[in-house]
Amino acid sequence: MSGKVRVNITFKEGTEEAVKFYVSLFPNSRITSMTKVEADAGPLRKGQVLAAIFELDGREFRAFDGGETFSFSEGVSMDVNCKSQAEVDKYWNALIADGGEEGPCGWLKDRFGLSWQIVPEQLGQMLSDAQSGNSEAAMNAMLKMKKLDIATLEKAYKGSPVA
Repeated sequence: MSGKVRVNITFKEGTEEAVKFYVSLFPNSRITSMTKVEADAGPLRKGQVLAAIFELDGREFRAFDGGETFSFSEGVSMDVNCKSQAEVDKYWNALIADGGEEGPCGWLKDRFGLSWQIVPEQLGQMLSDAQSGNSEAAMNAMLKMKKLDIATLEKAYKGSPVA
C-alpha cells in the first residue's frame, strides 16, 4: 500500500491568479484542473477556487482559496535551484515584481505572500566542501546578500577579497 503525497497551498484569495502566474514562469508546468465555488459557502465566495491541481516543473501541487484565516510564513517555502545567474535573476525579478518583497540570503515573498528561495546550484557545494574552498567566506558573503550573486559567492569561496 502506498499513498500519494501532494503539497497543498492555501491562499486567503487569489489562487487562480497565483497558479496561472507560477505555471507561466516555470518550464514543464501546467494546470491540470481547476474547480471553483458555485455559490457562497462559509468563508468562500462564488467564483473562488475550491481546488486547483497544477504542476510546477513536473511536480504536482494543489491550491485553493481558504479565506482570511489562512496566511503563509517562512516556515514553508518553495525552493528554486538555478543553474546560472541569468536563472537567478529571471526568477528573482519575476517573483518580487508587482508587490513581492526581497528577503535575506536568496529568500523572497511573492506578491501572493508565498516564500521562495532562489538558490544557485553551486551554493550547496560551496557551503559544504571546505576542502576545495573557503566555505565560511562563502557563507559570510551570502549573509550580506538579498538576491544571491554567483560571481561574488565564488570569489569569496576561492579566497578573493569581496567588497
